[in-house]
Amino acid sequence: MAKFITIGERLSTTAPPVNRAFTARDPEPILKRAKEQLDAGAVYLDVNIGPAENDGEDLMKWAVKLLQENLDNVPLALDTTNTKAIEAGISVYNRSKGKPIINSADAGGRIENIDLAAANDAIVIALCSDGGIASDNDERMMHCQNMLERGMGLGMDPSDLWFDPLFLVVKGMQEKQMEILEAIKLFSDMGLNSTGGLSNNSNGMPKNIRPIMDSALMAMAMMQGMTSAIVNPNDRRLMETIKSCDVFKGNTLYADSYLDL
Repeated sequence: MAKFITIGERLSTTAPPVNRAFTARDPEPILKRAKEQLDAGAVYLDVNIGPAENDGEDLMKWAVKLLQENLDNVPLALDTTNTKAIEAGISVYNRSKGKPIINSADAGGRIENIDLAAANDAIVIALCSDGGIASDNDERMMHCQNMLERGMGLGMDPSDLWFDPLFLVVKGMQEKQMEILEAIKLFSDMGLNSTGGLSNNSNGMPKNIRPIMDSALMAMAMMQGMTSAIVNPNDRRLMETIKSCDVFKGNTLYADSYLDL
């Protein structure tokens, strides 16, 4: 079985230092954050340039070339609502370490990102939503089926659609958590890949609690068959949990040094 795929979340314009560095085309803070995530065990890096309505194409090209040329062609998730910027990033992307990920499509107004992925032989994160939060798993699976059929109709391999049930904040939506885990199991039973923004669950919690909650949910999601997640790789407790779950699931051969691998 394949090891769990972590997508590092720490190159996002939502972080003021990253936003400033992207705006100024300052490579040092970007490369520093990227290297920290890779050293901590991230497989992919999410490059979130925000809407980038004015200079998105130029910015995404700059970011992709900067990261891949300096960090051994690290595989990237291209994260923006600007379709032209995603296309620009893909045009300079080196696939030697993995296909680009398009983050993201949904079953509503962003379904055409599946077409974009199909046209460019890319992976796409497929949010099981039509723009709002699905009311239950019947709705999630309806969206999943619609997106799966669209991708396969365009010649995509089902493994290139990574389905996201949308993690919900525990603080206020505690009663929905088991439903999310059940959705992950439904994806897994269909042989589908899954992913999601794990830390959404712990939004609003005290800083000392967030790593505990994230790690607990990660372990439960992996045992339901989750294959990937968008995470903070610098959360040591979380990364140790992922590596340990990979051992229990047989994705990694046990050795006393497994945490260092």
